Amino acid sequence: MSIPSDTLLGAQPTLAIAEARYKNGDYPQALHLFRHLAESGDSTAQMWVGACLAGGQGAPASLSQAFEWYLQAARGGHSQAQTNVGAMLLMGQGCEVDVAAGLGWLERAAATDDCGAQFNLATLYSKGEQTEQDPAKAAYWYRRAAEQGHYPSQARLGYLYLQGQGVTKDRVEAFAWLSLAAQHGVGTALVQLERVIELMSAEEKQRGTALVEQRRKRLGDAGSSPRLQPIPG
Repeated sequence: MSIPSDTLLGAQPTLAIAEARYKNGDYPQALHLFRHLAESGDSTAQMWVGACLAGGQGAPASLSQAFEWYLQAARGGHSQAQTNVGAMLLMGQGCEVDVAAGLGWLERAAATDDCGAQFNLATLYSKGEQTEQDPAKAAYWYRRAAEQGHYPSQARLGYLYLQGQGVTKDRVEAFAWLSLAAQHGVGTALVQLERVIELMSAEEKQRGTALVEQRRKRLGDAGSSPRLQPIPG
């Protein structure tokens, strides 16, 4: 592998240089720089190495190697890496399935307000397949992510309010969260929104519309979607 011109000129490789190489599609050089930084203990660079190896960018894809780099970053406190490690342990991607450890990593990331971890935890508690079903915990984590502008979580939370699962049934809350998600293209939210509108009184619609505007102003451009390694469903 050739040495990046940045290092030939005597400049120390930086995360910004590596990310610029990646964005320009120069994956081999980007991975080379990320590795250099990762081996020095940079948790963000370790996360990048894991992402490159997971996607086969700059080197052949290897989920097992990606997992090891994610794990190093997770141990260094990188919240998205913690989310990825948790999800991979739960799904057995690049590692053996370990539900308890997977939940532990997701909980650590979720506590730092990582939306991906919060969404994944909520989905696990909602389904009750790999852990005990707990609608109240599902609603709690969906709300934590929804309040940060996470569109899929807004859709799920709206549905929970419509059905009264884990929360008290509330058409106004359902309308508000489903509206926010639907405005960002979440198709299931639009379907459920049509259902709740049919059930609402004029006064409920008025309160719901005001709540949507209030939350839209507060959230601004904070919306986001699940990041790397989401748990399906």
